[in-house]
Amino acid sequence: MPRLWGVFDLASLKKRIEEAEQEASDPGFWDDPMRAQRRMQILSSMKAEYEAWTDVDGSSSNLEELATLAVEESDDSMADQIRDEYERLLARVEELEFNLHLSGEYDERPAILAVKAGAGGVDAQDWAEMLFRMYCRWAEKEGFAVEILDETPGDEAGLKSAAARLEGRYAYGYLRSERGVHRLVRLSPFDSDHRRHTSFALVEVLPEPDDEEEVRINPDDLRIDVFRAGGHGGQNVQKNSTAVRLTHLPTNTVVAVQNERSQLQNREVAMRILHARLVDLEMQRRAEERAKLKGEHVSAEFGRQVRSYVLHPYQMVKDHRSDFQTGDAQAVLEGDIGALPKANLTAQVGEPASISD
Repeated sequence: MPRLWGVFDLASLKKRIEEAEQEASDPGFWDDPMRAQRRMQILSSMKAEYEAWTDVDGSSSNLEELATLAVEESDDSMADQIRDEYERLLARVEELEFNLHLSGEYDERPAILAVKAGAGGVDAQDWAEMLFRMYCRWAEKEGFAVEILDETPGDEAGLKSAAARLEGRYAYGYLRSERGVHRLVRLSPFDSDHRRHTSFALVEVLPEPDDEEEVRINPDDLRIDVFRAGGHGGQNVQKNSTAVRLTHLPTNTVVAVQNERSQLQNREVAMRILHARLVDLEMQRRAEERAKLKGEHVSAEFGRQVRSYVLHPYQMVKDHRSDFQTGDAQAVLEGDIGALPKANLTAQVGEPASISD
């Protein structure tokens, strides 16, 4: 079996680790605790990656020696053991190789995920809630920490919009390909005639900003409105005006948050989301290669979907970019979406996506 050092530049990674360890030993490193914590998280991530590749290389060498010994001694009894070890090693290498797709500047950061109901009325609001639940379940299965930032209830059911922060290694890298319009086809539970309806929801994925990002928000550029939070059917959730709407006047970017009971808390969450959106806009402006982190902003309507979820007359989930599809739509909606973003990330580097029935 060939050695695997060439798959990844371990020497470069080791040098980065040594530089980060040197930085951490500086006397003033912890003067800014938040910055220091982020640097330590990056260092821990690099160490984990280095150890994974060196472990794979060691296992490869051991397996090669075992195979050579079996051949020299004509020992067929070791064939099953060698085959099992090889398959496990190959699966681990494929996993690590896939992670090389997640090498973008922002891929290791936490992600801010936002879902907004599009065309389709109550069905679309229900669909937005289903999508939001799907992503939250996926994140929990992956071991990511999920923080609900905002949920705006629909008029009768579902959600008009929702946002969450997902923290874990490669959270943004895995989810960035999920942005776009998602279409649902099903028999509507809100139609008295139980007819088939098509609904749309828009998914937005943003990298969480670093406090050191060059994007700064001038308070004079903000318009701040407060209002009462609303619930299903239009009833007031709060008697006081705790919901907050921020408008960044130069870019006309609007963020509304009503999830918390405190106006101050809602304002803090809204500022986090606004900052993320402004960083994303700045990435588009600065360079063409960073523009793809956001992609073209599209309206949530027919004909612009990136993925379709069909529950009637048959079951299928199909991504229209990678052509990956699966017939187990219910499993996907329960959070088993891992193959879908992986297929997209693989397709982005020109490799064919597999298709599952």
